Amino acid sequence: MAENRKEYNLDAKWDACLDLSLRRFVYSSLTGAFTGLLLFRSPVTRWASVAFGAGVGLGSAYTDCSRLFDSPAESLGASFVSDVPVSQDAQE
Repeated sequence: MAENRKEYNLDAKWDACLDLSLRRFVYSSLTGAFTGLLLFRSPVTRWASVAFGAGVGLGSAYTDCSRLFDSPAESLGASFVSDVPVSQDAQE
């Protein structure tokens, strides 16, 4: 009965997700800061550029982490793909 049970290594997944999130947050924030320094003069718009970069980094990390943990997109209503062929009459 123990052979039928699936075992998951959640610690490795959490480590990978944390590493990915931290790296993307830092790299995207630095990219936003550099872009803000190049393009904007006002401190408010520079900080907005940093915040935008951080949001992009965290968003992409969230997407990849949700794929890593195999969270189904169907629960969010994002996917309406069916396994049934479009027309079974065409196959006959």
